[in-house]
Amino acid sequence: MYICICHGVTDSKIEQAIESGSTSMRALSKQLGVGTQCGKCTNCTKKILNQKLIEIVDVTEQVA
Repeated sequence: MYICICHGVTDSKIEQAIESGSTSMRALSKQLGVGTQCGKCTNCTKKILNQKLIEIVDVTEQVA
């Protein structure tokens, strides 16, 4: 699903960027351009970021 229409960024692209190390809104903005045009995508992007970071922590804790 498209999250940022201005830059054509999908939820999958955001998740891939997070998995590759972009773990903040600032990093996602630099890498993908989200939130740099009209700003309507920032709330959805933050939700995806938070959910993905929680998933990463949960997996890390299960492995440890």
